[in-house]
Amino acid sequence: MGMKKLGILTIAVILVAGCQKSEVISDYTGNEATYALQPASQFAVSGTIIFKERKDGKIYAAIHLSGTDGDAKLPVHLHLGDIAKPGADIALLMTPVFGQNGESETVFNQLSDESFIDYKRLVQLPACIKIHLGDTGAARDVILAAGNIGSSVTQPVSNGRTGVALCKSE
Repeated sequence: MGMKKLGILTIAVILVAGCQKSEVISDYTGNEATYALQPASQFAVSGTIIFKERKDGKIYAAIHLSGTDGDAKLPVHLHLGDIAKPGADIALLMTPVFGQNGESETVFNQLSDESFIDYKRLVQLPACIKIHLGDTGAARDVILAAGNIGSSVTQPVSNGRTGVALCKSE
């Protein structure tokens, strides 16, 4: 076969291969819920948390905050009850938010007590998300941002920052 024919054949193979439909299989079902996270202290930190249902039955959670900076790792708690409930139990310790970019990602299908949770149950759960300044000491009691999720979204948050209750001390 001559060089010219080999070149044309190579180009034809590339074109045919390039024209074939490549299918990208998503990890997600399409079910997702986005919740607002409001400032909960004197710090101007706010954002959103998005929960997505994965095809493997797990839940993907992504937090995006504005107003954070530095090398801090800000603890994230999923609590049972709405943000105004004092001493609400921690249902799940999530991946901390990185101060530099204000982001966190967590994949889960189990709560801290090892009970199973799926997307359908999560969006019906009376719960909230709280992002703290730190894990211990006085920083633990500073809640930077918080928001109701699941069935707690229907609870009014009339007192703004002062309406966010402190977490249960352990």
